[in-house]
Amino acid sequence: MARAPHRSLVATAEGPIRFTALERAVTGISRRMLTLTLRNLERDGLLTRTVHPTVPPRVEYEITPVARELYETLLRLTDWAERHRTTIARARVAYDAERAPSA
Repeated sequence: MARAPHRSLVATAEGPIRFTALERAVTGISRRMLTLTLRNLERDGLLTRTVHPTVPPRVEYEITPVARELYETLLRLTDWAERHRTTIARARVAYDAERAPSA
């Protein structure tokens, strides 16, 4: 469940999204946990929640400028990790080989 805030944030990055669309996009989380996560993200200033006066009410979530900055930072971090994945893997193999106990 620790990854739910990240997934919720990513799901809202493309623009306003309705709760039901979020529920489909963020798999592996209960409706209650998604609701609590969205409330916490709103409380932290990372999401805005808009209730449209329709029957039934239509609720949309959108990321704030602060969350947009966080999202872009996460994208840069994951891009860096992807670009350097093989370099890190090679370094680990070399490190382990140097420190392997002699038989």
